[in-house]
Amino acid sequence: MNQKRGVLTKRIKEKSKELLGYELDERELRLMPYIQYQMMNEQRLDPKCVNQEEREILRKWKDAGHIEGGASGLLITKVFWDVINEILFLGYVDIN
Repeated sequence: MNQKRGVLTKRIKEKSKELLGYELDERELRLMPYIQYQMMNEQRLDPKCVNQEEREILRKWKDAGHIEGGASGLLITKVFWDVINEILFLGYVDIN
C-alpha cells in the first residue's frame, strides 16, 4: 500500500476542484465519512460528535446548498451525496 487511508492527496484535491469548484482541506475530507454514515443510518447529526471547525464546514456546505438541517434531521442533495462518495472512494478505498 502506497499511502494511508484518509489522507488528502493531489488526486483528491483535483477531484474536489472538479466536482465542487475548490480544493478540499483535510478537515473536510475527514468529516465526509461521518456525514455519509449518519445519512445512511440516523439521518441526523449528533451535536456532541461535531466540533467547532466541523460546524464551520457544515455551515459552508449549507450555504452552498449541499445540505440542510442538522441535529433534528439532515438532508443532503443527490449531487453532494455523489461527490462525497467519489471522494471517499479515492481517499479510503482506491488509495494506490
